[in-house]
Amino acid sequence: MTPAEISLRIDALRREHRALDEQIQRTPANLDDELQARRLKKRKLQLKDCIMRLENLLIPDEPA
Repeated sequence: MTPAEISLRIDALRREHRALDEQIQRTPANLDDELQARRLKKRKLQLKDCIMRLENLLIPDEPA
């Protein structure tokens, strides 16, 4: 992946992350929705991890 492609992917993941955050906030706090909320939070965390990995690809390694 080129740096431009990585940046585009990061932007898409951030948009999905924000959308999940909004969806989690709108989810009512009852037992039926607890499982759904957990799934959303888990996906949100996966997105955050993926964003971090991609951002690290954009940071050049410093010479030793």
